[in-house]
Amino acid sequence: MIGILHRRRRNDAPRRLEIAVLRHNPADPASTPRLQQFTIEEAEGMTLFIALNEIRATQDPSLQFDFVCRAGICGSCAMLIDGRPGLACRTLTRDLGPRITLAPLPFFELIGDLSVNTGKWMRGTSERLQTWIHASTKVDADALEARMEPELAEAIYELDRCIECGCCIAGCGTAQMREDFVGAVGLNKIARFRLDPRDRRSDDDFYELIGDDDGVFGCMALLGCHDVCPKQLPLQTQIAYLRRKMAVLGLS
Repeated sequence: MIGILHRRRRNDAPRRLEIAVLRHNPADPASTPRLQQFTIEEAEGMTLFIALNEIRATQDPSLQFDFVCRAGICGSCAMLIDGRPGLACRTLTRDLGPRITLAPLPFFELIGDLSVNTGKWMRGTSERLQTWIHASTKVDADALEARMEPELAEAIYELDRCIECGCCIAGCGTAQMREDFVGAVGLNKIARFRLDPRDRRSDDDFYELIGDDDGVFGCMALLGCHDVCPKQLPLQTQIAYLRRKMAVLGLS
Protein backbone atom coordinates (compact mmCIF):
# COMPACT_ATOMS: atom_id res chain seq x y z
CA MET A 1 0.00 0.00 0.00
CA ILE A 2 2.82 2.43 0.87
CA GLY A 3 4.49 1.71 -2.47
CA ILE A 4 1.24 2.47 -4.30
CA LEU A 5 0.83 5.76 -2.44
CA HIS A 6 4.41 6.77 -3.31
CA ARG A 7 3.82 5.95 -6.98
CA ARG A 8 0.65 8.02 -6.97
CA ARG A 9 2.47 10.97 -5.47
CA ARG A 10 5.19 10.74 -8.10
CA ASN A 11 2.56 10.59 -10.83
CA ASP A 12 0.64 13.59 -9.51
CA ALA A 13 0.89 16.71 -11.63
CA PRO A 14 3.57 19.07 -10.22
CA ARG A 15 2.44 22.16 -8.37
CA ARG A 16 2.50 25.57 -9.96
CA LEU A 17 4.32 27.94 -7.63
CA GLU A 18 3.57 31.64 -7.57
CA ILE A 19 6.64 33.43 -6.22
CA ALA A 20 6.36 37.13 -5.42
CA VAL A 21 9.75 38.88 -5.19
CA LEU A 22 10.26 42.35 -3.76
CA ARG A 23 12.20 44.19 -6.48
CA HIS A 24 14.15 47.42 -6.02
CA ASN A 25 17.44 48.80 -7.29
CA PRO A 26 18.60 51.60 -4.94
CA ALA A 27 21.26 52.64 -7.46
CA ASP A 28 18.53 53.57 -9.97
CA PRO A 29 16.71 56.82 -9.05
CA ALA A 30 13.72 55.71 -11.12
CA SER A 31 13.35 52.41 -9.26
CA THR A 32 10.59 52.03 -6.67
CA PRO A 33 9.98 48.97 -4.47
CA ARG A 34 7.44 46.62 -6.02
CA LEU A 35 6.37 43.01 -5.88
CA GLN A 36 6.91 41.07 -9.09
CA GLN A 37 5.11 37.78 -9.62
CA PHE A 38 6.75 34.74 -11.18
CA THR A 39 5.17 31.37 -11.88
CA ILE A 40 7.19 28.17 -12.17
CA GLU A 41 6.56 24.45 -12.07
CA GLU A 42 7.74 22.75 -8.91
CA ALA A 43 10.29 19.94 -9.29
CA GLU A 44 11.06 17.09 -6.92
CA GLY A 45 13.44 18.24 -4.19
CA MET A 46 13.32 21.86 -5.38
CA THR A 47 14.78 24.48 -3.06
CA LEU A 48 14.15 28.21 -3.25
CA PHE A 49 17.69 28.57 -4.54
CA ILE A 50 16.87 26.28 -7.47
CA ALA A 51 13.58 28.10 -8.06
CA LEU A 52 15.29 31.52 -8.15
CA ASN A 53 17.95 30.25 -10.52
CA GLU A 54 15.26 28.92 -12.83
CA ILE A 55 13.47 32.26 -12.74
CA ARG A 56 16.69 34.13 -13.54
CA ALA A 57 17.60 31.68 -16.33
CA THR A 58 14.21 31.50 -18.04
CA GLN A 59 12.19 34.59 -17.10
CA ASP A 60 14.20 37.56 -15.80
CA PRO A 61 18.02 37.64 -15.93
CA SER A 62 18.05 40.94 -14.03
CA LEU A 63 16.84 39.35 -10.80
CA GLN A 64 19.44 39.91 -8.06
CA PHE A 65 20.14 37.45 -5.25
CA ASP A 66 23.32 36.03 -3.74
CA PHE A 67 24.70 32.52 -3.49
CA VAL A 68 28.08 30.81 -3.21
CA CYS A 69 28.11 27.38 -1.60
CA ARG A 70 24.52 26.16 -2.13
CA ALA A 71 25.00 24.00 0.99
CA GLY A 72 24.04 26.22 3.94
CA ILE A 73 27.65 27.10 4.74
CA CYS A 74 28.33 30.57 3.29
CA GLY A 75 25.12 32.30 4.41
CA SER A 76 24.95 34.37 1.22
CA CYS A 77 21.41 33.39 0.22
CA ALA A 78 19.70 34.57 3.42
CA MET A 79 16.43 36.40 2.75
CA LEU A 80 12.93 36.85 4.14
CA ILE A 81 10.87 33.80 3.17
CA ASP A 82 7.19 34.49 3.79
CA GLY A 83 8.31 37.07 6.34
CA ARG A 84 10.77 34.81 8.16
CA PRO A 85 14.59 34.99 7.78
CA GLY A 86 16.04 31.84 6.25
CA LEU A 87 18.46 30.40 3.70
CA ALA A 88 17.13 29.88 0.19
CA CYS A 89 19.45 26.93 -0.41
CA ARG A 90 18.14 25.08 2.67
CA THR A 91 14.44 25.80 2.16
CA LEU A 92 12.48 23.18 0.23
CA THR A 93 9.54 24.53 -1.73
CA ARG A 94 7.48 21.48 -0.72
CA ASP A 95 7.55 22.83 2.85
CA LEU A 96 5.92 26.08 1.70
CA GLY A 97 2.55 26.93 0.26
CA PRO A 98 1.90 27.42 -3.46
CA ARG A 99 2.23 31.21 -3.00
CA ILE A 100 5.61 32.36 -1.70
CA THR A 101 6.76 35.89 -0.92
CA LEU A 102 10.47 36.73 -0.88
CA ALA A 103 12.09 39.96 0.33
CA PRO A 104 15.62 41.09 1.27
CA LEU A 105 16.78 40.89 4.87
CA PRO A 106 15.91 44.09 6.75
CA PHE A 107 18.53 46.13 8.63
CA PHE A 108 21.35 45.59 6.12
CA GLU A 109 22.33 47.84 3.21
CA LEU A 110 20.33 46.87 0.12
CA ILE A 111 22.32 46.11 -3.03
CA GLY A 112 19.34 45.19 -5.17
CA ASP A 113 16.25 42.96 -5.03
CA LEU A 114 17.13 40.10 -2.63
CA SER A 115 20.81 41.00 -2.33
CA VAL A 116 22.03 42.83 0.79
CA ASN A 117 25.50 43.75 2.03
CA THR A 118 25.84 41.70 5.21
CA GLY A 119 29.62 41.62 4.82
CA LYS A 120 30.04 45.34 5.46
CA TRP A 121 28.17 45.16 8.77
CA MET A 122 29.84 41.91 9.85
CA ARG A 123 33.31 43.30 9.13
CA GLY A 124 32.56 46.48 11.08
CA THR A 125 31.24 44.48 14.03
CA SER A 126 34.31 42.23 14.04
CA GLU A 127 36.61 45.26 14.09
CA ARG A 128 34.56 46.92 16.82
CA LEU A 129 34.59 43.79 19.02
CA GLN A 130 38.20 42.91 18.12
CA THR A 131 37.28 39.33 17.27
CA TRP A 132 40.74 37.90 16.98
CA ILE A 133 42.94 36.14 19.51
CA HIS A 134 44.76 38.57 21.79
CA ALA A 135 47.86 36.69 22.91
CA SER A 136 49.93 38.08 25.78
CA THR A 137 53.19 37.58 23.91
CA LYS A 138 54.27 37.19 20.31
CA VAL A 139 53.67 33.63 19.19
CA ASP A 140 56.53 31.72 17.59
CA ALA A 141 55.35 30.50 14.19
CA ASP A 142 57.17 27.20 14.69
CA ALA A 143 55.93 26.61 18.24
CA LEU A 144 53.28 24.00 18.96
CA GLU A 145 50.07 25.18 20.57
CA ALA A 146 49.24 23.94 24.03
CA ARG A 147 46.94 20.94 24.06
CA MET A 148 43.26 21.81 24.41
CA GLU A 149 40.82 19.46 26.09
CA PRO A 150 38.40 17.91 23.58
CA GLU A 151 35.36 19.16 25.53
CA LEU A 152 36.63 22.75 25.36
CA ALA A 153 37.53 22.44 21.68
CA GLU A 154 34.03 21.14 21.00
CA ALA A 155 32.44 24.05 22.88
CA ILE A 156 34.49 26.56 20.86
CA TYR A 157 33.67 24.77 17.60
CA GLU A 158 29.96 24.90 18.43
CA LEU A 159 30.10 28.71 18.52
CA ASP A 160 32.42 28.84 15.49
CA ARG A 161 29.67 27.28 13.35
CA CYS A 162 28.13 30.74 12.87
CA ILE A 163 28.06 31.50 9.13
CA GLU A 164 27.31 35.23 9.52
CA CYS A 165 24.21 34.95 7.33
CA GLY A 166 22.49 37.84 9.13
CA CYS A 167 19.29 35.93 9.92
CA CYS A 168 19.66 36.58 13.66
CA ILE A 169 20.02 40.33 13.07
CA ALA A 170 17.06 40.40 10.69
CA GLY A 171 14.92 38.67 13.31
CA CYS A 172 16.08 40.86 16.21
CA GLY A 173 13.71 43.49 17.60
CA THR A 174 16.52 45.38 19.34
CA ALA A 175 18.56 45.64 16.12
CA GLN A 176 15.60 47.25 14.36
CA MET A 177 15.45 49.96 17.03
CA ARG A 178 19.12 50.37 17.90
CA GLU A 179 21.47 50.42 14.91
CA ASP A 180 24.59 50.17 17.11
CA PHE A 181 23.44 46.96 18.79
CA VAL A 182 26.05 44.24 18.19
CA GLY A 183 23.38 41.56 17.91
CA ALA A 184 23.49 37.85 18.61
CA VAL A 185 26.24 37.30 16.04
CA GLY A 186 28.54 39.78 17.81
CA LEU A 187 27.75 38.44 21.27
CA ASN A 188 28.29 34.90 20.01
CA LYS A 189 31.78 35.92 18.88
CA ILE A 190 32.57 37.35 22.31
CA ALA A 191 31.35 34.16 23.96
CA ARG A 192 33.61 32.17 21.65
CA PHE A 193 36.74 34.20 22.51
CA ARG A 194 35.97 34.14 26.23
CA LEU A 195 36.21 30.35 26.03
CA ASP A 196 39.47 30.30 24.08
CA PRO A 197 42.44 29.87 26.48
CA ARG A 198 44.76 31.41 23.89
CA ASP A 199 43.01 34.77 24.30
CA ARG A 200 44.54 36.61 27.26
CA ARG A 201 41.90 39.33 27.62
CA SER A 202 40.30 39.69 31.04
CA ASP A 203 36.61 39.77 31.89
CA ASP A 204 36.96 43.53 32.36
CA ASP A 205 38.27 43.84 28.80
CA PHE A 206 35.18 42.05 27.49
CA TYR A 207 32.96 44.18 29.71
CA GLU A 208 34.33 47.28 28.00
CA LEU A 209 33.24 45.83 24.66
CA ILE A 210 29.72 44.57 25.42
CA GLY A 211 28.75 45.74 28.93
CA ASP A 212 26.22 48.36 27.82
CA ASP A 213 22.89 48.76 25.99
CA ASP A 214 24.58 48.22 22.64
CA GLY A 215 25.80 44.87 24.00
CA VAL A 216 24.28 42.29 26.34
CA PHE A 217 22.03 44.71 28.22
CA GLY A 218 20.28 45.86 25.06
CA CYS A 219 18.95 42.39 24.25
CA MET A 220 15.21 42.14 24.98
CA ALA A 221 15.37 38.31 25.01
CA LEU A 222 12.55 37.93 22.48
CA LEU A 223 14.24 34.75 21.15
CA GLY A 224 14.03 35.91 17.53
CA CYS A 225 17.70 35.17 16.90
CA HIS A 226 17.40 31.77 18.57
CA ASP A 227 14.33 30.83 16.52
CA VAL A 228 15.66 31.72 13.08
CA CYS A 229 19.33 30.66 13.29
CA PRO A 230 19.80 28.17 10.42
CA LYS A 231 22.64 26.47 12.30
CA GLN A 232 20.53 26.19 15.49
CA LEU A 233 23.20 27.79 17.64
CA PRO A 234 22.38 28.31 21.35
CA LEU A 235 22.38 32.08 20.92
CA GLN A 236 20.04 33.05 23.76
CA THR A 237 21.83 30.66 26.11
CA GLN A 238 25.13 32.39 25.39
CA ILE A 239 23.61 35.87 25.67
CA ALA A 240 22.02 35.01 29.04
CA TYR A 241 25.35 33.69 30.32
CA LEU A 242 27.20 36.80 29.18
CA ARG A 243 24.56 39.07 30.72
CA ARG A 244 24.92 37.39 34.10
CA LYS A 245 28.70 37.60 33.88
CA MET A 246 28.69 41.25 32.82
CA ALA A 247 26.15 42.14 35.54
CA VAL A 248 28.47 40.74 38.20
CA LEU A 249 31.38 42.71 36.77
CA GLY A 250 29.28 45.89 36.66
CA LEU A 251 28.31 45.55 40.30
CA SER A 252 31.80 44.75 41.55
